Amino acid sequence: MGRLTFALAFCAALFASQSFAQEFPSRLVKIIVPFGAGGPADVTARLIGKILQEDFKQPFIVENRPGAGAVIGTLEAAKAPADGYTLLMMSNAQTANESLLPQRNYDLMRDFIPVAPINRSDLVLVVHPSVQAKALSEFIALAKAHPGKLNYASSGQGTPYHMAGELFKVMTGTNIVHVPHRGSGEARNNVIGGQIEMMIDAVTTMAPNIAAGQVRALATTGTTRSSVLPDVPTVAEAGVPGYEATIWLGIMAPAGTPQPIVERLNAAINTAIKRPDVVDLWAKQGAAPMSMTSKEFDKFLRGDIAKWANVVKTIDNKAQ
Repeated sequence: MGRLTFALAFCAALFASQSFAQEFPSRLVKIIVPFGAGGPADVTARLIGKILQEDFKQPFIVENRPGAGAVIGTLEAAKAPADGYTLLMMSNAQTANESLLPQRNYDLMRDFIPVAPINRSDLVLVVHPSVQAKALSEFIALAKAHPGKLNYASSGQGTPYHMAGELFKVMTGTNIVHVPHRGSGEARNNVIGGQIEMMIDAVTTMAPNIAAGQVRALATTGTTRSSVLPDVPTVAEAGVPGYEATIWLGIMAPAGTPQPIVERLNAAINTAIKRPDVVDLWAKQGAAPMSMTSKEFDKFLRGDIAKWANVVKTIDNKAQ
C-alpha cells in the first residue's frame, strides 16, 4: 500500500507540474537585466521579451539592475521565487565572475537553472579620435611607451568588456588602467566624449559610433573579420596571435523552477531567435543566434566557467 500511495502521489505531482507549465504564463513575467540600459543585454532582452509577450499573450517586462559587475541584479534574480515569473538575462560576465569575484553571495550553477542561450557577437577595440594611433600596432606601442597613462572603459568588473581588456593587456604586455562603469552606455559615452582613451565594446552597439566617426576602430576580437566591419582586422591579424574574445547572452531562472516551465521557455526562445527578421537584424549588427536545449546550455555554461577560470588565473599570475 505504501508503494501505491507513493506512486499515486508522484503521478499527481507530475500531473500538477505539467498542468502548471501548460498554464504558464498566466501573468506578468519579469526579465532582470543586471546591466545598464542601452547595452547589448538590455536591447536583446527587450527584443526577446517583446516576442515572448506576443507568443504567450502575457506581459514580459525588462527591469535593469546594474552594478558591481552584474552581481547586484544577478543576486536579486537568485532570490526570486522559482516559478518562472522572474528570469535573468545573463552573459559571460556571470561565468567570469565565478572565479573573478569569489565574495559574491550566489553560485551560478547552484542558484540558477539554465533556460536557453540567445546570441553571440564579436567585440571591437576602439579609441577616441584624439589618440595618436591609426593601427593596433601603433596603439600597443603608445601604451608601452606610456605605461599606466592610458585608460580603458568597461561596464564593470567581470563583464566581457573588462575581461577582454585584461586579456589584451596580458597578451600585449601593456599597462592600461581599467576604469569600470555602472553600464556599457556610460562607458561608451565617456570614450566618445574623450574622457577615456579606449574601450573593447560589442560590435552590435559600437558600429554606429564608428560609422559616425565618434571613435576609431582598430581591431575586432573574433577569429574572423566581422561582416559589419569587414575593413577592420581582427586583433590576431593585427599582431596579437591567438587573441579571441566574444560576448554571448542567455536566459537563466532561479533554481527549482519546474522543468516543464524551463522547457516551455526554451522552446519559445529557440523559436524566437530563429525568426528570419531576428536573424537578419542580428546579422546586420554582427550577432548570430545560439540555439541549444537547456541541458546543452548547462554544459556550455560549465565549460565557459572553466575557460574564464583559466584566464583569471593567467591574469593573476602575470600581475605577480
